[in-house]
Parts: sequence; structure tokens; C-alpha cells
Amino acid sequence: MEANSSSGVANNVARAIVAALNWNSTPDDRKAAVSYLDSIKTGDVRVLATTSLLLVKKDWSSEIRLHAFKMLQAELVSMMLRWLPEDITVHNEDLEGDRRRLLLRGLTESLPEILPLLYTLLERHFGATLSEVSRQQMDVAKQHASTATAALNAINAYAEWAPLADLAKFGIINGCGYLLSAADFRLHACEFFKLVSSRKRPSDTSASEYDSAIISIFQILMNVSREFLYKSTSTASTVDEDEFEFAEYICESIVSLGSTNLQCITGNSTILSIYLQQMLGFFQHYKLGLHYHALLFWLALMRDLVMKPKVTSAPSGDGSGSAQLDNDKKMILSLVTDDICGSILDVSFQRMIRREKIFPGASFAPVTLELWSDDFEGKGDFSQYRSKLSELMKLIASLKPILASSKVSDRVFAIITSPVPLQDLAMMESFQVSLENIVTAVFDGSNEFAGGSTELHLALCRIFEGLLQRLLSLNWSEPALVEILGHYLDALGPFMKYYPDAVGGVINKLFELLASLPCVMKDPSMSGARNARLQICTSFIRIAKSADKSILPHMKGIADTMGYMQREGCLLRSEHNLLGEAFLVMSSAAGLQQQQEVLNWLLEPLSQQWTQLEWQNNYLSEPLGVVRLCLDTSLMWSIFHTVTFFEKALKRSGFKKGNLNSENSSMQHPLSSHLAWMLPPLLKLLRALHALWSPSISQTLPAEVKAAMIITDAEKYSLLGESNPKISKTSLTFTDGSQADIETNEVDIRNWLKGIRDSGYNVLGLATTIGDPFFKCFDVDSVALALMENIQSAEFRHMRQLIHSVLTHLVKSCPPEMWEIWLEKLLHPLLINLHQVLSFSWSSLLHEGRAKAPDVQCIVATSDLKVEVMEEKLLRDLTREMCALLSVMASPGLNTGLPSLDQSGHINRLVDTSSLKDLDAFLSNSMVACVARNNP
Repeated sequence: MEANSSSGVANNVARAIVAALNWNSTPDDRKAAVSYLDSIKTGDVRVLATTSLLLVKKDWSSEIRLHAFKMLQAELVSMMLRWLPEDITVHNEDLEGDRRRLLLRGLTESLPEILPLLYTLLERHFGATLSEVSRQQMDVAKQHASTATAALNAINAYAEWAPLADLAKFGIINGCGYLLSAADFRLHACEFFKLVSSRKRPSDTSASEYDSAIISIFQILMNVSREFLYKSTSTASTVDEDEFEFAEYICESIVSLGSTNLQCITGNSTILSIYLQQMLGFFQHYKLGLHYHALLFWLALMRDLVMKPKVTSAPSGDGSGSAQLDNDKKMILSLVTDDICGSILDVSFQRMIRREKIFPGASFAPVTLELWSDDFEGKGDFSQYRSKLSELMKLIASLKPILASSKVSDRVFAIITSPVPLQDLAMMESFQVSLENIVTAVFDGSNEFAGGSTELHLALCRIFEGLLQRLLSLNWSEPALVEILGHYLDALGPFMKYYPDAVGGVINKLFELLASLPCVMKDPSMSGARNARLQICTSFIRIAKSADKSILPHMKGIADTMGYMQREGCLLRSEHNLLGEAFLVMSSAAGLQQQQEVLNWLLEPLSQQWTQLEWQNNYLSEPLGVVRLCLDTSLMWSIFHTVTFFEKALKRSGFKKGNLNSENSSMQHPLSSHLAWMLPPLLKLLRALHALWSPSISQTLPAEVKAAMIITDAEKYSLLGESNPKISKTSLTFTDGSQADIETNEVDIRNWLKGIRDSGYNVLGLATTIGDPFFKCFDVDSVALALMENIQSAEFRHMRQLIHSVLTHLVKSCPPEMWEIWLEKLLHPLLINLHQVLSFSWSSLLHEGRAKAPDVQCIVATSDLKVEVMEEKLLRDLTREMCALLSVMASPGLNTGLPSLDQSGHINRLVDTSSLKDLDAFLSNSMVACVARNNP
């Protein structure tokens, strides 16, 4: 039956061949015959093979056997030769190592027969394709083209692993290079060069043959690149999208080739110079795709040139390999000229901005370039691209500091003197990033030209001193421009570290800018001024960090100006906090005594208000007091800024995790003496905040407070892994059907609740790391009451945050003699509650498909699937945090009394297991034993 079927197909194929080649056939018959033959060729390969065999064996006419089935058989052979290596290297990765090596060895030994055959098939059928096209025999030409393509695909299956010397010896490299000029075959040929370009140079005796093959590949790709770059730069309008696509494939291959095999052409300065010029041409190209590929090459090359050589000894002891690398680097450095580096910087400066950010009428917009756009696909996101450009700038600045500094200084001067500065705002922002990149690289302290009195250092200081004077002379008053100017000034912070004479002028200018902006609180029309004022205050922090000790002589002047502005009512509380944080940064460079004095100066005014019993009794004595507090906007935000400054003080006051160990426990933390008045009101505040989520209280809350307690849209988008679109004014719908408009007051309450929780938890967590001043001076019951009283009502995200920010630090820092007191009161209720809620949620997820996390139960779902995803993410996050806490508790450092299972294998080899029944024996040196005893 099967034989008859095969014979029938063979007869049909034979008739189709006759019809296709017989010019007496009607056009429709010829067309149908060709279509049928195509269906056989593209169908089941077993049918194709069987049919070929039958037609060869039978006594068919020579016309059929010689003129038609040669193509079918050639294509079949090409396909089989392609599938053979793919079957070994791709589709059967589970083959045993020895078996795979045996198959690959056999295949490698057959290359002298396989590669010439593939080259012959490629050459013959490509030539036949051109011949038939010239005779207008398009149907026959199509069949030859299919065979040539099959041969090329088979070649690509060997390109990734066959020795390059063999690919060159049997004409494969040159053959594929020739096909790059054929429009119908060039993309397949590009795939070949993409594969061979990423090959690694062997270390055996075949290296010289490898180098020769690589050089020929360089020459082929460089010839194609030269033609494209000339055509696209001289007559860009004649280049269509297909050619740009082809050029991008070529660029990708030549970048890969240079990134992995540049050493093969470093001995020929002519080829190397031309190659570098072509890579510069691609980098400068207005098409973003071509530029992006070249960016990857220049980034890799500059990293290699700037990287200091590692001191290693050659295996042979003669150091010849290291000497060759040094010679190669010297050759490349001699060809990476100032002109090349300057051109790279010019392009990088212009491409640091997205197309969507450019304002109409901007005078400095790079209109000739295809800038990054939000719809540009396949190259990551803009932040990743911009970080690559930033790194490239830094590398060039390290290599050629004078050139980079002069370039960026000139460009910044040009942009700040723009006749339409507001229209060029986006370009100003991008140049600020470029300035920061280069200043950071030049004055990062690791370069020999930063510091000292060398001629190079003095030249650099003259460049940036000139730029700084131009910036200080600006008299901008628009908030957006003032904000930009603040960015430019703090970008020069690393320069001020080595040029302290500049600091005074910068500080005076920042205060001048701050005073020039209106001091307003809530007026929506003045949001630009508020943002600019906050940016100026943030610039003080950035300069304090980067200028280091150069700013210390100016601390008193800054303090006097702050005091004057406060007395005049022109310094908002949030701005004072930022300037206070800058003081903390400055004092950390001045020493412990100065730091203590600064802390006392900053905290004393806060303590006077914070410790007053009146506000605590009015607003913290019962949960609904927090609701009343939210109606007193001034006091509400004053408390918020106080708590956030406590957090900044703990982070900036010279405290480093792990610094206060048993060896230096006598060292007093600068904030130790302040904890006694800082923490008690905070604990009351957190207790009242936690109570809002208890069922008995939440039911009585006003609608705007209820709305403020619900998980935010930003949090939901984060859980779903989605971007957060701009949220318009809308309303929230509760499960009881009531609605709450999102008004300003509700937004303020939400931000306040979240800020108090975030900063409050961080303050407690950081306070525990101070050690004895926390654990031995505070009542554990007050801490437990604040954190655990309403733990049963806590939502998953809040429990996770509590564990992460407070309890993990507490477990790590608690002295062993205090374990039993503190852990019993805090971990016991936590672990019981976690066991209950996680057991319920995981069971619900497994049996009902829903985790039923309380965080998302209060809003009507727009999509059940999204709610399920958010619930599961919340559950997993809380579970991971709990596991992380348990891991800390079980860490070796907190369980020195228990034998190490890793070292001993079985515990009963080292200790009598019966003794483990008495946990009391381990209480003083095993947290696990202590917790287990208190949580039976």
C-alpha cells in the first residue's frame, strides 16, 4: 500500500517536471507543475527522499533525471548535511559526553569531504540562479535559489564550530563573502559571518592559520562596510530600509569580530587604522541601530585600554605573552587619536537625550541624528543605553583628561549661553550628566593627574575654574533654570575637592539661588519653585560628599545663613532637613567630636517639640487621635519631618553596620545619648498607626483615611511588574459600595502614613544596631506593645516591611544575655501570627487558586487575574522575608553553642543527642535554642 503510494507520488512528480520544462505546456499547467514541485520540496523530507530514490532507479527520461532532480537531490543533500551537525550539537544535548565527543570527532574528520561538497553546491546553484534569471526563467531560477539557500544554511550549521582554517581552505569564507553582494542571499551570508566573528582564538599550533582566516574575514566585512558608509553619508536618500537592515547585520558582525579578535590585526597598522575609522563611522552614523552596535565595540575597547594590566607570570617564564599584549595595547593607543576620542565624545553628548524630551524651537537639538525613542525595540531601555554612554565618556576622560575636560567645558558654556534657554532645557539636563561623568572620572582620586602640582593637574583646574566662573555669573531666575544650575554646580563637587578655593563661591551662589525663589508651601502653581528649592538644598549634600574636607572651613558660615533664613521664615522644614543632612555629611569628615557637636546643634530644637506631652496626649493616647492629627496639617508634617530627620541622622552620623563589636564596644555612638528622648514618642506614634488597621477601629474611620490606607496604585503596578502611568484624579470603590474621591487631603494622608511607617521602621531598626544603649535602656514591653499589639491586623506588605527593617536588625544586634527577654516578647507573637496567616494563605492558594492576601481585599477588582497575581506576589514576598529572618536566627554566629552540621556531617558524632533535649544548656549561646524554648 505504502509502496503504491510512493510510486504514485513519483509518477506525479515526473509529470510535473515534464510539464514545467515543456514549453508546449500552457502557462497555467506550467505554473501548477512548479507549485506542486515546491510542495514536495517543502513538505515531508521522507517523501522527498523516497521520491528521489525511485526516480533515480527507474528508467525515466534523461530530461527528468538530469535537469530536474539534480536540484531536488542537491537541496536534500544540503538539508541532510545541515541536520547532521545540528542533531549532534543542538537537538541532542542530553547525549553522554563520550558519545557526543565521538560523534563530533567523526564529523570533524569528515569535513574535508563535507565542506568542498557544500561549496560546490553553493557555487553551482548560485551561478545557475543568476543564469536562469538572465534568461527570464524565474521559476527554474527559484528552484536553484532554494538549493543555494539550503547549502548556505548547511554551511551556517558548521560555521560555529568547524575550524576556521578548513572554512578558509575550502573556499567557504570567500564564497559567503561573495554572496554579501547578492540581495537575495546576503542576510543568510550575514548569519555565517555573525557566527564565525565571535569565534575565540585557539592557543595551539593552529593559531597562525586561524589568524589568517580572521584577517580575510576582516577584509571582507570592511570592504562591505566601506561601500555602505560611503553611500549612506554621501547620498543618504538613496539608501532604503533593506540596506539599513543589511548594514546593521554587517555592523553587528564586524563589532563582534573586533571585540573578540582584534589582536589578529594589531600587527598591521594599516588594516587596524581603517577598521577603527570604520567603527567610528558607524558610531557617528545617524541611524540609531548602527550607532548602538558600534557603541558596544568602543565600550569594550576603551575598557581594555584603560584597565591596568594584571601582574601575572607567564607559564613559560619568558613573559612573551604579556609583552605581546603590551605591544598590542600600545599599537591601539597610538591609533586611538584625539580626533577619534573627540568625535566619540561629540556624538555621546548629543545622544544623551531621548527624542521625546526635545522641545520645539530648541537651538541645540541634534536634528540630524535618529535619537533614542520610546518605541525603539531590541536594545533595552534608555537608562541602560545612557549608562553605556556615560561609562564610555568616563573611560575616555580617564584616557585623555585634557581633551574630555575641554570638550565638555566648551559644550556646557555654549548651552548655558543659549538665546532660548527654556527651549534648550532638556539639552541642558543631558549636558549636566555629561559634565558629571567627566569631572567624576578626572577627579576620582585613582588617576595620577588628580591632585598634586603637576602641569596636567593645573591645566585641568584652569579648565574647570573657567567653567565655574561662567556658571557663577549666570543670573537665571526661572525655577527650571535655577534647578539646572544647581545640578551643574554640584556636578563640579569632585573638582572642588582638589580646588578648595572654589567652594566659598559655590556655597554663596547656592544660597543666592535659594533666596531668589519664593518660599511657598501648598500653592500648586509654585510647584516648580518648590522643586528648585529642594534641588538647591540637595546640591549641598552632593557637594558635601564629593568635596570632602574642602567644605569644612565653610561650616560655620552655612550654619549662620541657615539660622538667619529660619528666623526670617524663608526656609521650609523639608529644606532645613536637607541642609541638616548636608551638615551631617560634612561633620563625618571632621571627626567624632565635631560630629557630636553638629548632632547636638541639629537635634536640640527638635527635641523641644518632640518631647512635649501635650501633642502626645492629644493625638497618640488613642487610635482616633491620629485621625485628628491629620486635620492639623502643620503639626502633621512637622512630625513627619522630625521622624525623617531622625532616620537621616542615624544613617549619616558615622554609623556603620558591624563597627560596634565586642572589641570596640567602649566607643560611644554619637546618637546613643539621644535615643532616650527620640524613641518613646515614636513608639507611641507607631502603635497608634498600627491600630488603624484593626477591625474595630478601621470601621469607624472617615472615608479619606480609609482611602489613604489602601494599597497604592504604584504598589499595585510594582507587584504586577508593570510601568506606572500617570494617575488622573479618580475615585476608589470599596467592597461595601462606598466611594472616596482622591483629593489632595487623602493623598497627603497616604503619603504621611507611608512616610511615618517607612522612616519609623528604619529609625527603630538602625537604633537596634547601636547595641546596649537600645536594649539595656528601653522597656521591651513598650516596644512589643507598639509593634505586636495589632500584628493580627497587619497586611502582608506591612509585616514584610516590619521584619525587614526592624526585626532582622534586632535579631542580629541583640546581646545574648538579652535574648530571652527581647525575643520572647517580640518573636513569639510574630511567629505565631506568621504561622497562622501563611498556613491559611498557602492552603487557600493551593486549593482555591487565591492567596487571599488582605492587602488587596478592600478595592473592587478590575481584573480577577491581576488580583490573583498581586495576592500571590504579596504572599511570596512575606514568605521569603520570614525565611530570611529564620536564616539569620539560625546563622552560625548566633549559635556558637551548637555543633556545625556542615563540618561534622552527623551531629551524634560530636555530641550526645540526648543532651539536646535540655535546651537550657544552649540558651546563652544559641538563638535557635532560645527561640525554640520560648515557642514550643
